[in-house]
Amino acid sequence: MKITRIESHIVRLPADEPLANGPAVPGATRNFVTLTLFTDAGIEGIGITGFGGALTGALKLAVDALAALSIGMDPLRIEAIAEKLRAAAISSGPGGLFTLALAAIDIALWDITGKAVNLPLATLIGGRRERVPTYASGALMREFSLDHLLKAGPRLVEKGFTQMKTQLALPGHTTP
Repeated sequence: MKITRIESHIVRLPADEPLANGPAVPGATRNFVTLTLFTDAGIEGIGITGFGGALTGALKLAVDALAALSIGMDPLRIEAIAEKLRAAAISSGPGGLFTLALAAIDIALWDITGKAVNLPLATLIGGRRERVPTYASGALMREFSLDHLLKAGPRLVEKGFTQMKTQLALPGHTTP
């Protein structure tokens, strides 16, 4: 089986509710880049990634450029494709737009693999679990007021989170 072509789109979806005491913004949206990898076997894999803001177009370009390098390759050789893409990125990765673009490709490749062997992704990566560890991200940001942060932390704990990503700074500073 070989990847024959790629197709990507920018999709704007309604923003879900804020994680913890965040200001709800009526009509707010979030931008995502979707990727479809097509194969000569008729199997399609779908991946998604997101960054938001003004760089969504740049992310789509990165997805397109990297995914195009997988054309002609066997989609079941996920690590070989990832290695080729990392080598092509030279010093721009890991991190940033490269990692976000690679994520969409990786998801699409795993989607193809699951469909090709007729197994759910959960089985392919080790089996179904009753619980999956997660952490809250985006609720404890430096632009929020101290009052907001003092309410948000306990609210996240009420929701069951035991780990929280923070991006904080001293008052009056924009960097930690």
